[in-house]
Amino acid sequence: MNLPCILIPIIVGLICGILGYLLGKLNSKGDDSLAASLQADLDACKANTKNLNAKISSLEADLAAAHAKASASIPKSFVADLPTAVFDSSLAAGILGKKIKQDDLKIVEGIGPKIEALLNESGIKTWYDLSQSSTEKLQSILNAGGENYAIHNPSTWARQALLAFEGKWQELKDWQESLLGGKE
Repeated sequence: MNLPCILIPIIVGLICGILGYLLGKLNSKGDDSLAASLQADLDACKANTKNLNAKISSLEADLAAAHAKASASIPKSFVADLPTAVFDSSLAAGILGKKIKQDDLKIVEGIGPKIEALLNESGIKTWYDLSQSSTEKLQSILNAGGENYAIHNPSTWARQALLAFEGKWQELKDWQESLLGGKE
C-alpha cells in the first residue's frame, strides 16, 4: 500500500476543513454586523416615517383651520347672493351625450341614485354644495351611511361638481373618461 496516496487526501481534507471553519467564522461575524446595520437602517426609516406622518397630520390640521377661518370670514349674506352659473341643458346633453338636469349629482362619476339620496339627506343638493364639500366630509357622510357606502372614494367628486357647476362640460367629460369609478 502506498502511504503518500492515503496521506495526501487526508492532509488536504484537514486543511480544507480548517479553512472552511475559519471562513465560516469570519462570515458569521460579518452577518451579525450586517444584520445590525440593516436593523439600524430599518429603525431610522421607521422613525423618519413616524416624523413624516406627524408632520402630515399637523399640516392637515393647519389646512382645516385655514379653511374654517376662510369660510368664517365670508359673510353669510354674500354666500347667499353668490351668482349661480347659467345652466345650458342642451349644451350639456350635446357634449355628454345624455339629457342632464340641473344639479343632478349623478353626473358625477362615482355617484349613483343611492349616494345622491344620502348626500341630499346631508344637505348637499346642488353641484355647488358638492363642490364646496371636503373629501373628509364626504367620506364621513359615506361612512355614516354604512359599509356599502364607506367603500366609495369621493376624492374627485368636488372637482367634478365644480366643473359641472361652471358649465365646463367638455373638460368634465374628458376627465371622467380617465377616471375609474370616480377615482384617479
